[in-house]
Amino acid sequence: MTSHLQERIRALPGNRLAGMRRGIEKEGLRVLAEGGLALTPHPLALGSALTHPHITTDYSESQIELITGARSSVRECEGELTEIHQFVLRTLAQGGEMLWASSMPCGLPTDETIPLARFGSSNVGRAKSIYRMGLGHRYGRRMQTISGIHYNWSMPGIESEEYFALIRNFRRQAFLLLYLFGASPALCDCFVQGREHGLQRLGADALYLPHATSLRMGRLGYQSDAQATLAVSYNGLAGYADSLHDALTRPYPAYESLGVRNPGGEYNQLGTSLLQIENEFYGTIRPKRTVRPGERPLHALRDRGVEYVEVRLMDLDPFAPVGIEASTMRLLDVFLLHCLLADSPPDTPAEIAVLKRNQHLTAERGREPGLCLERQGRSVPLVEWGAEILAECRPIAAALDAGQGTDAHAAALRSAEALLRDPDATPSARVLARMAEAHGNSFIRFARAQSVAARDALAGLPWTDAQQARYEGMAAQSIEEQKAIESADTLDFETWRQHYMEIDALPVPGEAPVAQTV
Repeated sequence: MTSHLQERIRALPGNRLAGMRRGIEKEGLRVLAEGGLALTPHPLALGSALTHPHITTDYSESQIELITGARSSVRECEGELTEIHQFVLRTLAQGGEMLWASSMPCGLPTDETIPLARFGSSNVGRAKSIYRMGLGHRYGRRMQTISGIHYNWSMPGIESEEYFALIRNFRRQAFLLLYLFGASPALCDCFVQGREHGLQRLGADALYLPHATSLRMGRLGYQSDAQATLAVSYNGLAGYADSLHDALTRPYPAYESLGVRNPGGEYNQLGTSLLQIENEFYGTIRPKRTVRPGERPLHALRDRGVEYVEVRLMDLDPFAPVGIEASTMRLLDVFLLHCLLADSPPDTPAEIAVLKRNQHLTAERGREPGLCLERQGRSVPLVEWGAEILAECRPIAAALDAGQGTDAHAAALRSAEALLRDPDATPSARVLARMAEAHGNSFIRFARAQSVAARDALAGLPWTDAQQARYEGMAAQSIEEQKAIESADTLDFETWRQHYMEIDALPVPGEAPVAQTV
């Protein structure tokens, strides 16, 4: 460990560590009992997907997203995520549905029949749906049915440039999280129907790579040929904002030929630039700032700086009822603090290309014995590099445990070190082993069984009338809030769209406030 890192750990005040916050956004497909995609509308009993603070949809009407607040402890965060799951699963059970436990999707219908999320008739609601229509045209609807865990993290007293230093180090070391927590080494063959994929056959319905950790984060997951032309730098807020601004305004011929509207006047996409909006930029981690009503995320970042980071590479853990274990959250807290405190030199276009190659190698071959990654021009064994990072994390885990009177962070770190020594114990290896041992190498049968197990485990937890009433109240309130937004719109949609797509514009005048961005 560098002396600089040791000094920074010792100098970190306990009140800043205690002020650390984390929150979860967890995606999951609604599925039918046999494992097919549910094509029904978002259940009204769950409330409005536009305005509910904890239960919304992501790309598809069939893809629920569950959102916790920013919590001061892992226990609080896990407890809230569990409670939201309990309400959602109880509601879905009334229609014979449940949540899919895997990041890679269930049995899918034809691409064009995967339903897009609908958010009502307001301008912002229509824009959210049209944005998703654009994603479908640009990348295909199947790719958008992949689900994951987003981990939102902040600590008081961190300036924007420090968050960008954290992000640079995270991108350098993200391979370790893919190795430790990747849980998508196999998928249903329906996902790659009609595509070249390079996967191997495993059973009647499954394709896989034998040493893969996270196919979701490999070449078949959230990837884009168009976005491959971007080499976004994280050397500071100004450069990052300029890179995004360029992508949001750069014409892209294939999208221009598609057009904003089809000949019948229906909308194909929000715009024809390389990115429709900021959220279309795929990455393993993002700098974030809470937006004001009608405000663009890029405007918020430029105006008020980075508020937190959003970690985006975590697969759903199919062995955890809510998709993530408390020990994983604690390891993420330690890992992110390491990324913040370690020296973080500027990135370069050459390094950005290396990091992408390292990501793909780990996603597709991470458990391969002797696998090497590239580090500062040298070939380094993944296991050796990962062990070095975890060793540097030990005093960070000790500092967190000392402040909380626990051994939980050190225990999470020891578990991670054990996984480096035993790749067969990683989630990705356990998925393949369970598929082989209990499900005849069927991905659908495996994921369905884990979905049922998660549902039953959560159904067995205590649930009170007061909890039910509180969530029913939130659902009813969200529906009323959506109606209020719809009745308060004053602009026609095309005028609203043009104004919103001016990325440096101020909030749209005359529009009712809405918390969500497009």
